[in-house]
Amino acid sequence: MPTADVPRALERVVRALPQGGEARHGQRAMAEAVGRAIHDHRHLVVQAGTGTGKSLAYLVPAILSGDRVVVATATKALQDQLATKDLPFLAQHLGRSFRFAVLKGRSNYLCRQRAAEVAGGGDQLVLDEVPGWESESGSGSIGSVASQARRLLSWGARSESGDRAELDFEPSPRAWAMVSVGPRECPGAHRCPSGEECFTEAARDKAAAADIVVVNTHLYGAHLASEGAVLPEHDVVIFDEAHEVEDVMIAAFGAEVSAGRFRALARLVRAVLPRDEAAVADELAGAADGIDAALAPHVGRRLPPRSDRQLTGALEVAAGRLSRASSALRSAEPGVGGEEPKPGGPATTRALLAAGHLAGDVATASDVGPDQVAWADGLPHAPVLKVAPLDIGPMLADALWARTTVVLTSATIPPGIERRLGVAAGTSDQMDAGSPFPYATNGLLYCATHLPDRRRDGAEGALHEELAALIEAAGGRTLALFTSWRAMEGAADALRGRVPFRLMTQSELPKPALVKAFSSDESSCLFATMGFWQGVDVPGPALSLVVIDRIPFPRPDEPLLQARRERFGPAAFREVDLPRAATLLAQGVGRLIRSSTDRGVVAVLDPRLAKASYRWELVRALPPMTRTRDRHDVATFLAGPSRSGEPTVSSRGARGRAGDAASPCRP
Repeated sequence: MPTADVPRALERVVRALPQGGEARHGQRAMAEAVGRAIHDHRHLVVQAGTGTGKSLAYLVPAILSGDRVVVATATKALQDQLATKDLPFLAQHLGRSFRFAVLKGRSNYLCRQRAAEVAGGGDQLVLDEVPGWESESGSGSIGSVASQARRLLSWGARSESGDRAELDFEPSPRAWAMVSVGPRECPGAHRCPSGEECFTEAARDKAAAADIVVVNTHLYGAHLASEGAVLPEHDVVIFDEAHEVEDVMIAAFGAEVSAGRFRALARLVRAVLPRDEAAVADELAGAADGIDAALAPHVGRRLPPRSDRQLTGALEVAAGRLSRASSALRSAEPGVGGEEPKPGGPATTRALLAAGHLAGDVATASDVGPDQVAWADGLPHAPVLKVAPLDIGPMLADALWARTTVVLTSATIPPGIERRLGVAAGTSDQMDAGSPFPYATNGLLYCATHLPDRRRDGAEGALHEELAALIEAAGGRTLALFTSWRAMEGAADALRGRVPFRLMTQSELPKPALVKAFSSDESSCLFATMGFWQGVDVPGPALSLVVIDRIPFPRPDEPLLQARRERFGPAAFREVDLPRAATLLAQGVGRLIRSSTDRGVVAVLDPRLAKASYRWELVRALPPMTRTRDRHDVATFLAGPSRSGEPTVSSRGARGRAGDAASPCRP
C-alpha cells in the first residue's frame, strides 16, 4: 500500500461524514503513522485524545493495506460502533471494496446441538425434566427458566446468526447456559452432529474470509493463550482502548478454579452417565463443597503456594475426582431401552473436555510458581481461586510481538506500557495525536487544596460541604466520581434534599438507563463509582462539572498488585501504583469535554494533586486545561466565558496549564 494514498482516502471519507466532517490534523497524522507501521512492520503506540476520530484514523490505512487486520476493542459499545457505523460507512465511501466481520466468543452464540438436546433430541436432555427449571425465575418478568428456554429455542430456529445480541429480551444466565457452550466444552465442528450448521463456525468462516475482523480484547487474549487456535491468521492487530490490554492478557494467561465449575460439570456428568454411576457426579459436587469451604476464609487475600492445608487437600481431592470422572466418561457404555442417556455422544464429549480443562486449572492452582500469584476472589458464598502471571511481558513477547504488527491506541496511554507488555526495545514508534478540542479555553482544572487529609476527623463533612458548593455553582449538571461505594453513598445521603437538583446514584438503574436519564435532565446530578470513570459520553450542557473525590490509587491489599509491588521493591509505587492512578484519573477527567463546544470544570477534591511529590506524573497525564486552587474561579468560569473567550482565573488561583513549569493548582 503506498502510504501516500492514506491522507487522500481519509480526506475523501471525512468529506462524506454528516455535515461534511472537518479536517483534523491529529487524525491525519495518526492515519499516516498507522499506514507506515503496517507498511514497515513496526509496532506503533498512539495516544489519541478525545475527538481525534481515531477509529477512522486506523481503519482507513488498515483497509488500504490489503492485509488481514484484527481490531480488538475493550468495550461492547466500541465494538458495536465499528461494526454498525464506521465499517459500513467506509464500505460505502472509501472507494475500496473490502469485507468485514464481527467475531465473538463461543458462548455468545446459541449452540444448535445443545438446543436439540434441550428440545428432546440428541442426548434426551428433555426440557421439562431438568430439575428446578420451572421454579427459578428469570430476569425481569419474562417468566421461568423453562419458558425462557422455549423462547430461545424458537428464536434459534429462525435466527440467521444465533448471536445473543439479537435477542429482544435478556435471558437468565441459567436459561442461556442450557442452549450455549463455552470454549472449554465444545468438541469442534468435526466431532459434533450439528457441526455443519453451527452458528459459531459460520461466524468463524465469515471472519476467515474477511479483511477486517472486529473482536473483543478478551477473545484476542484467549487466542494468544491457546497458541492461535481462536482467530483466523492475520498480519496486523489494532488494540483500541489499549489501556485495558495488560489486565486482559494477565487474566487470559491465568487460571480459575471455582465450586461453580465443579457443580456445572457434575450436572453434565449426571446427565450422560448411567444412573448406577451417579456417584461420580455426587463426588464432583462434594469436591465443589470442599473448594468453597477452603476458599471462603481467604476471599480478597493472596494464597502463598501450598500455604493452606485445607485448600491443598481440597485441590488434591478435586484432582482425584476429576480423574475418576474422566475415566468413567471415557469407558461408559450406551444406555439401554431409550430411558437412559446415551454416553459416547456429544454431551459426553463436552463433559470430557470440561473435565480436562478443569483438571488443568486445578493442576496450575496446585503448583503456583515463583512468577505467578494466587488469590481468592469473589464473594464469601461464591469464592474463586485465581492464578495469574506476575509479568505478562515475556509471554506476549513471543506470542504477539514477534509474530504480528501491533498498533496500540487509546485516549490515555499508560506510562511504560511498552515495557510492561514486553515490546522489544527499538521495535516500536510512539506518537501523541493530541485532541482537536479546546481544553485550554473550555476546561478548568480545580484542585481543592484547602480540604483536610481524608484520615482526619471531620474530613468527610468538609468534602460534602465542598461538593455541595460546587454543585450549586454548576446549577446541578454534575457527574461525581468516587473511588468507593461507601464514599458515593455517604455523599449522596449527605446531599439529598440539601441541593435543589435531582440526584441519582449508580445503584438506582443500569448504566445505560442512568446515563440516558442524566443526559435528558439537564440540571440533574449523577453519583457513581469506578464503572463510570470511562465509557460515559454526555456532550452538551447536561455535564458541566466532573467531581473526583480522590486520586484513584489501587487498593494496597489487591492481591495481584501486592505481589507485583513486592517484585519491584522500592520502585513499586512509581512502577505499579502511579501509572494506574494516572491512567484512571485521565479517564475520569475525560468525561467532561466530549465535543468542540463543551465547556466546564473538573474538580479534584484531593489536595495531593497539588502537593505530593509525584503530582506532575498525574497532571501531565491530563488534558491541557487551565488550573486553579480557588473555588471562586470555578463559580466565575461556570457563569460564562470572559469577553476574550479565555477562562477567567483570579489572581488567587493558578494561571498555568497542565505541563507548565508552575506547580499545578498553585499560584
